[in-house]
Amino acid sequence: MSLKEKTISGLLWSTIDSFANQGIQFIVGIILARLLSPREFGLLGMISIFIAISQTFINSGFSSALIRKKDCTQTDYSTVFYYNMVMGVVMYLVLFLSAGAIANFFDEPELKWLIRASGLNLILSSITLIQGTTLRKRVDFKLLTKIAVISSVLSGIIGIIMAVSGYGVWSLVGRTLAGSLFSSLLLWFWNRWYPSRVFSIKSFRELFGFGSKLLISGLIDTVYNNIYYLVIGKYFAANELGYYTRARTFSDLPSKNMNTVISRVTYPVLAQMQDDKTFLKSGYKRMIKNTMYLSFVLMTGLAVIAEPLVITLVGEAWRPSVIYLQLLCFPGIMYPLQALNLNMLNVQGRSDLFLKLEIIKKILVVPVIIFGIIWGIKIMILGMWINTIIAYFLNSFYSGRLINYPMSEQLADIVPAFLIASVMGAAVFLIGALLPVGSPATMLFILTLAGFVIVLAISEIFQPAAYADIKSIIKTKLITKRHGS
Repeated sequence: MSLKEKTISGLLWSTIDSFANQGIQFIVGIILARLLSPREFGLLGMISIFIAISQTFINSGFSSALIRKKDCTQTDYSTVFYYNMVMGVVMYLVLFLSAGAIANFFDEPELKWLIRASGLNLILSSITLIQGTTLRKRVDFKLLTKIAVISSVLSGIIGIIMAVSGYGVWSLVGRTLAGSLFSSLLLWFWNRWYPSRVFSIKSFRELFGFGSKLLISGLIDTVYNNIYYLVIGKYFAANELGYYTRARTFSDLPSKNMNTVISRVTYPVLAQMQDDKTFLKSGYKRMIKNTMYLSFVLMTGLAVIAEPLVITLVGEAWRPSVIYLQLLCFPGIMYPLQALNLNMLNVQGRSDLFLKLEIIKKILVVPVIIFGIIWGIKIMILGMWINTIIAYFLNSFYSGRLINYPMSEQLADIVPAFLIASVMGAAVFLIGALLPVGSPATMLFILTLAGFVIVLAISEIFQPAAYADIKSIIKTKLITKRHGS
């Protein structure tokens, strides 16, 4: 299979994996939101930062280092496997012992055992990191999709049964642990990779030389992405954190999934092009155009249908999360673009520059948090807007210099997508304002259909490069599948 075919196949299966997996989790989350209260989601949100930081230590950038290295050996994989496993146990013990202090910090005694139970997920995930890494390095997202979907369905069923049975917040914990357990079992059963009895100091040092900077960057980014949960949980009611968590769940579905799809496929593919700057730039331009076309359209559409979407899916009790969702859509638009630029730094081996940029950008979050504590959650989200713009300028400036793809050229490439999304957003907003008030479900259907038709019509008329490329990829895969069958 050629590199182009690998990329298209990987993007297709990664898209199916991410959206099917997250789609299932999203649907399960909606059912659970109707069975549980915002407070119970808020309680779990309080401990998310501690789980996320622990997970970052377990990975320590080794996955990216292995994917980037062209000639990985069994010794390399085994060395990282044992490191992940030991670090998983260590981080769980740290979390177990500090659970009481964390519960006292939030003044929520129930958190103590929630943390100790949720922390078991660290051990389960630590023993399968290499399994997933080997599949991603081979761009085998078909198997990853299969495993993710099965795990999501089974764990979702368990979570719903527990919620119906009255287990409350523990149904959320049970769902998470079940998902990790099923995923771990299936990865070991289907991937058929097993570690050797070897741990190489030389291999560890070589991989950690690249991964250590990503570890620090990952820690900074993890704290940055989860600090808002901690601040809201500490200074506002658990209900407010529940509303914010629900809004983040809605906004992350398109933006974070898009980033996951693009980043995990393009990183191993671009890594194979790293020595040919012309070829690399050409492929990178194409990825940015396509990604931002989807990002602008999906996130703008999400913002204008936020109210009927939330009320229809999770009920009137969650109405306060509507404004949070609308405000979060703007930083959500830019997230995939930022991630692509950072990905390029890793492809070029500049994890040192990656780290420096992460430190600079995350320092800027301090005033945002302070303003949020003083003036409220909405002001804090508006502060995220400013940080998002600054972060993009920094990321694109340095990554653009490495492959001669400056920020001005990037912006010119994404202007068509911005204009299409803006016209669609304004039109759908006007339609919603002019329509007679109906049920939220009816409004959701009409506005979603209108947005889809408007985008399709404009794209067909003007044929922007991203739209034409995406349509061509879909047609190619359909023809290939038809001939294959």
